[in-house]
Amino acid sequence: MQNNTENNILAAVDPTSIESIKSDYNSLDIGLGRGVYVSTYGCQMNVNDTERMYSLLEMAHFNPVQTPEEADLIIINACSIREKPVHKVYSEVGRYKKLKDKNPNLKIGVGGCVGQQEKEKLIKQQPLIDFVFGTDNIDNLPNLVSQVYETKGKEKIINAKFEHRAPYHVETLVRNPGVSTFVNIAKGCDNFCTFCVVPYTRGREKSRPLSHVVMDVRTLVQRGVKEVTLLGQNVNSYHTDNGAGGEYDFADLLKKVATDTDIERIRYTTSHPKDFNEKLMHVMADHQDKICEYVHLPFQSGSSSILEKMNRGYTREIYLEKIALMKKYIPNLVLSTDIIVGFPGETEADFQQTLDLVKEVQFETIFAFMYSPRPFTKAAQFTDQIPEYVKNQRLNHLFEVHEKMAFELVKKYQDQTLQVLVESINEQGKAQGRSTQNKLVYFMGTKELIGKTVPVRITQAFPSVFRGELCQ
Repeated sequence: MQNNTENNILAAVDPTSIESIKSDYNSLDIGLGRGVYVSTYGCQMNVNDTERMYSLLEMAHFNPVQTPEEADLIIINACSIREKPVHKVYSEVGRYKKLKDKNPNLKIGVGGCVGQQEKEKLIKQQPLIDFVFGTDNIDNLPNLVSQVYETKGKEKIINAKFEHRAPYHVETLVRNPGVSTFVNIAKGCDNFCTFCVVPYTRGREKSRPLSHVVMDVRTLVQRGVKEVTLLGQNVNSYHTDNGAGGEYDFADLLKKVATDTDIERIRYTTSHPKDFNEKLMHVMADHQDKICEYVHLPFQSGSSSILEKMNRGYTREIYLEKIALMKKYIPNLVLSTDIIVGFPGETEADFQQTLDLVKEVQFETIFAFMYSPRPFTKAAQFTDQIPEYVKNQRLNHLFEVHEKMAFELVKKYQDQTLQVLVESINEQGKAQGRSTQNKLVYFMGTKELIGKTVPVRITQAFPSVFRGELCQ
């Protein structure tokens, strides 16, 4: 790897860490130019983790490739929030058998939340897997892969231990950040919702020092980034020492990024209703020149009794009160949410309350899923599980109700002019970008527009995508 490439990869890293990473990995030719392919599915955190894996492996002289067929090293970075992704891992590994038959030196690893959760079980049930690593072990990935090659496949490697006491000083590693990128500010979760496996797969909650986050954003700006999404499993429970015997919270961090960096746009995800306070609303309202008005705020169920069983820490009434206050401070607020249907004990009346809440709040986007029992969680032990066919019926009904509503909600954007940050343009001249409302917008443009925020008049508005014309 040439020095200019090294600097490009490491440009968003604390200088005190650059030399450490270089001495650990760059001096060791672990990759020998081998191709590496990372298959990714799951949340934005997984997407960000994949970018980190590629960066670290490229420093160790692996060559990122576009397809599994080109690779000598395949890593599956997978989510385990629901049951299907776990099955998907086993299925995907099975598809690589032909590749391994053709290339006996091909190594296959599994990481992400699935690796953290399943550990030894993965290798027992799918012998093609050579190594497994957890969410706290990504920075040791080059050394882990080195061990795999040293054993020549005779020994399976598992590294999935949490470093609970270690501070969270993981710097942003982005090879090609483009116009918009993620910045991790926190990891893990202390909420222990009864349906959620995150505390067991991502560990206990940790927050990065505020100064490290601000430094990362400043450096990304120097590399041409126009928009950052502050990322965490529970982003608005962020807290870190302020050096004066107190703490910075998420509102403090958000304000600091808005006022002390030249970033043009700021987003964040995912929020928890119990931690969404009035101070945060004030900061958003005061800095709308940078902080987007789009908020993703999962409510999960519209029934207070189900929310209590979920251990969510709020009631239906509290959630609605916070939404009303948010709309008061931010009149142009745009909302999306997560919903679980068929949670154990959910009655038809409980489900109706969920439908009613969706209608009352007027979410422009919903992400809804059927409840699925996850390992280690309390809800998996509940005896009042809902039949699959009932969960499926409720989910389909929810989507039907929301789809009708969503088409009505987006009519207000018709003929409006939105400010669109242009992310890419294809060979046919079709530009793609996002508005501050997090709407994906397509229009005709030129490559000179990439990275610029331009006015676009919306000519067609659908719930998932807008089409428009560039204002001259």
